[in-house]
Amino acid sequence: MNRRAFISLLGAAASFVSWPLAAHAQQRSARPVIGFLNAHSVAEIAGLLDAFLRGLSDYGYDEGRDVSIELRWADGQYDRLPELAADLVRRQVTIIVGSDNLSALAAKRATSKIPIVLAGDGGPVAPDLLPSLSQPGGNMTGVALFSSVLSARRLSLLRALLPSAQTIGLLADPKSHSYAGLDKEAQDAARALGIKLQVQTADSEREIDAAFAGFAQQQMRALMVDASPEYIWRRCDQIVALAAKHAIPAIYPVRRMVAAGALMSYGPALNESHRRVGIITAKLLKGAAIADLPVEQSPFDCVLNKKTAKALGLEFPRRLLALADEVLE
Repeated sequence: MNRRAFISLLGAAASFVSWPLAAHAQQRSARPVIGFLNAHSVAEIAGLLDAFLRGLSDYGYDEGRDVSIELRWADGQYDRLPELAADLVRRQVTIIVGSDNLSALAAKRATSKIPIVLAGDGGPVAPDLLPSLSQPGGNMTGVALFSSVLSARRLSLLRALLPSAQTIGLLADPKSHSYAGLDKEAQDAARALGIKLQVQTADSEREIDAAFAGFAQQQMRALMVDASPEYIWRRCDQIVALAAKHAIPAIYPVRRMVAAGALMSYGPALNESHRRVGIITAKLLKGAAIADLPVEQSPFDCVLNKKTAKALGLEFPRRLLALADEVLE
């Protein structure tokens, strides 16, 4: 059985898991221990964990041989993150990986001594998490995703596909960490393109259903979906299905949603970002000082889904195809 399948089977188990499960305490103490903290479920983030482990391995650290991994995930219950982070601190892990903003923030509040490597936003996007990218200071570094400040690029890609669209909808999560700045950033980007932005907020299954009903009633010709972790990880299938049901062309924040049937995405390449987090973690294990490792910027990718475009009666123009990093047939 491969690691991803095994991790998926663990999804229904208890949230406190040591990785690998069969490792003896004496073996764990003989090698560094990495705490991997995530706000979602182990099944949902299996691909990101695989990418992280590849980064470690690329730099000479294989899980189970050179390093042990302690997995902690909140399964979408974000209020559990402080205790999960505190547990890793009590166990005196060598490094904590916060593989999303909420996890990294919980780790930061739990310890000022254990090095923290994040895959999340920072700087102007999340100043309480990481005030400066070039000089992060303290005990944190990692890879900045910037998914929540890409409205201008996403709107321009939608415009390239639908040049006559004068009004575009925005589905936004009011509980997302990025929501406070999203509306202004998106509205400014829309005005620069001569587009009117119609915002609907939703953070539950019922509210998302209602938001799409509202977009359909307004005969919305295009839609931009907020880079909310809730949307990406827990509401992905619902949102993609509603966009198809109401035949609304939409752009999404990450490739994962296009793989689930969405039309197009532009945002951070999450797997590559987590591979880089693995490399940064390995550098720390080799003795690099965290102060010497500035925060890296995630690469971005544009992904198109031709099958979904055909179902919507659309055809991607050559210019858009040429810009794409990946086209799903």
